[in-house]
Amino acid sequence: MALFKLEISLPDRPGALGLLASAIGAAGADIRGLTVLKSEDGRGFDEVTVAVPGTDPTDLLEVLGAIGGVEVISVNAL
Repeated sequence: MALFKLEISLPDRPGALGLLASAIGAAGADIRGLTVLKSEDGRGFDEVTVAVPGTDPTDLLEVLGAIGGVEVISVNAL
């Protein structure tokens, strides 16, 4: 498994973070860390460290991109 740090923007509403976590799990990835960075103008900004199968996060990024309102701002390998 490879580790990646994702900076993510999502709607700041109840259940949005739970939906994100469920999608990460459904993609076969494992959350290793989560930091809520800020909430601004109805959006939440979080930093999520994930372990993905193999070395390529593309499948995870596609799953996250399919969630309405979720934007992956940056992806950095650790």
